[in-house]
Amino acid sequence: MSQMIFVSLPVKDLDTTKAFWKTLGYSFNEQFSDDRTASLVISDTIVAMLLTEPRFKEFTKRDIADPVTANEVLLGLSAESREKVDELVDAALAAGGSPALETQDHGFMYGRSFQDPDGHTWEIVWMDPKVVEAQ
Repeated sequence: MSQMIFVSLPVKDLDTTKAFWKTLGYSFNEQFSDDRTASLVISDTIVAMLLTEPRFKEFTKRDIADPVTANEVLLGLSAESREKVDELVDAALAAGGSPALETQDHGFMYGRSFQDPDGHTWEIVWMDPKVVEAQ
């Protein structure tokens, strides 16, 4: 069995957050979702658990960072092409996300980023497979 990653993120409005990700073409595992949690399926091995803030607080004794004013994490996803980077980020911006950093174009690597409606920063990156294979 492949190792998986489950990233838990606090959200202010679960319905708004779910609508945002659905607009980008992602789905949810309803088996692990309820009125306080949405299990966002990013890939076969990556799941983002989107938790209302009260639900998130059940898993930690620490304060929840405000992602609008502080970075608690940077989330990076790979894309299969430069065009897919643009497609996903443009869709995120159209769906209510906001720009994060400037576009990074290093020739062999291309990336753009956005903030989701809760302020979490997502970086979408394409790397030339020939460069990756050479490493």
